[in-house]
Amino acid sequence: MKQLLELLGFVALVQGVLGLVHEFTDWHVGLVQRIGFLDGYEVYASVALVLLAFALFAVADGRRSG
Repeated sequence: MKQLLELLGFVALVQGVLGLVHEFTDWHVGLVQRIGFLDGYEVYASVALVLLAFALFAVADGRRSG
């Protein structure tokens, strides 16, 4: 379970950072800008993904590995 939480946290962190990179540099990377209902809210969604990643890392760190 710990490894799954870490994997999900890593994916959320990467997608959040790539969404922010897309918004501020106009590179076409990440999945956040491709989701239609987030149109106009990409920065907020990317920041939320980064915060979610930190929360998942914290939960994974609190769980025992056994």
